[in-house]
Amino acid sequence: MPPSSIPSFFRFPNYLKGADSQLTKNKNMLKIRLSRGGRKKLPFYRILVTNHTSPRDSKFLEKVGTYNPLLADDKEGRVTIDKERIEHWLSVGAQPTERVAGFLVALGVKGAEKYKPDFKPKDKGSNMKKKALEAAKKEAEAKAAAIAEVEAAKAAAAAEAEAAKAEANKPAEVAVEAAAEESVA
Repeated sequence: MPPSSIPSFFRFPNYLKGADSQLTKNKNMLKIRLSRGGRKKLPFYRILVTNHTSPRDSKFLEKVGTYNPLLADDKEGRVTIDKERIEHWLSVGAQPTERVAGFLVALGVKGAEKYKPDFKPKDKGSNMKKKALEAAKKEAEAKAAAIAEVEAAKAAAAAEAEAAKAEANKPAEVAVEAAAEESVA
């Protein structure tokens, strides 16, 4: 059966219509990342060049190095890389993850400087002191506001008592003045 006799909806199904453009668009999205190996509690990582959509431990394009976190920082075998191949993949457009970028910058790979992670760890407890001071300041302000409120209430009560006392004394004074006027008359 010639292809022209097959209806177009069979030849070009909807679920494939945008797939080709997506494949070409993401074709160059490469990552240089770690893939875990080793057994339980004994990690060993391979540094791989892979497609960004591939799972962590699945297929890859090329193995360009290894990372053994169990070795001391100053040991040679902790991070091993093929510098020439990594420089090639960086020039092609592969992007390293933050961890791998840190390795590459430390080992002096050309082109890795622009991927250098800008992470700076905070000092332990540096924020705790600031938060404690802010909390103490808020507490002191709340206490001062409560004291001012209580004093205002006391002053209002005292003024009210004075006014009531003045009212109580007024009729007596008026009666004394009226008696004085009657005696004069």
